[in-house]
Amino acid sequence: MEKKGRIRLIGGFTALLLALLALVLWNINAGSVHIPVKEILRIFLTRSGENAVIVWDLRLPRILAALILGGALALSGFLLQTFFANPIAGPFILGISSGAKLVLSLTLIGFLSAGIAVGSFPLILAAFAGAMLSMGLVLLISLKAKRMSLLIICGVMIGYICSAVTDFVVTFADDQNIINLHHWSLGSFSGITWENVGVMTAVVLPALVFTFLLGKPISAYQLGEVYARNMGVNIRLFRIVLILLSSVLSACVTAFAGPISFVGVAVPHLARSIFKTEKPIVLVPACFLGGAVFCLLCDLIARTAFSPTELSISSVTAVFGAPVVIFVMLRRQKKQI
Repeated sequence: MEKKGRIRLIGGFTALLLALLALVLWNINAGSVHIPVKEILRIFLTRSGENAVIVWDLRLPRILAALILGGALALSGFLLQTFFANPIAGPFILGISSGAKLVLSLTLIGFLSAGIAVGSFPLILAAFAGAMLSMGLVLLISLKAKRMSLLIICGVMIGYICSAVTDFVVTFADDQNIINLHHWSLGSFSGITWENVGVMTAVVLPALVFTFLLGKPISAYQLGEVYARNMGVNIRLFRIVLILLSSVLSACVTAFAGPISFVGVAVPHLARSIFKTEKPIVLVPACFLGGAVFCLLCDLIARTAFSPTELSISSVTAVFGAPVVIFVMLRRQKKQI
């Protein structure tokens, strides 16, 4: 069994890395301008060529954003599922992404109305405040709602309320730049710059490393609060850290790409199905790589399926992610019968 598990581990990560590499090349290759693989390699080596601007300034930042933010979203979902001990918990379903979108939109509208340009970090802070606000509401509801199904329903309702208020504000905004927020509010990786990539890397990478270092406390927590406490885990501090990490990751995604649905729920479940384990030392990198692959694939479909018309990334992730959520719910209900 140990040998079989090692083979599954090596095979799973090899497949994810190969899929990631293939999708990176495919995303650079495909689009309104087709760029052959040979030319892509030449552009990488010489940083010059007919399509160098398209590769370096348009497609590559977008690809890296999909990779980093997709991994962040899946990791946020894994942390929330650990916190609530439920495979259906996720930043989109619990309304956390919508809360981040609401506060970020209000902040951006306020600054733009005053004629003030806003940098990346203020937007992340605004999204983080919204994520924490929604998380606080969810936690308050969790004290009253003993059934997880009721908590999920309340989280969905919070998300709808936040989205409705955001749409109302954006719809009646006067400034043309504010009106363009409607496209962002649906979820998109377009318009990403190298500066944005640098900022999101500075936020997501430390969160990823810190989550990986929390592997042992997470493993203990998965076995129950009593066991974790006996193993020396400070439960209150541990829960606060989980909330902060998941909120930071979700806020970073929302700040740059808008709310993206179902990735945080579907990818951790798929990672568990592939590797057949609950060990954080495996699931943390698996979720991050899986989220990156999932979002790269969905972004490729969003860009090319009905080209030159581009779909919102959230629409595509919902098509692939929602069936996984339905399957998880049906499987969970079957186990409870």
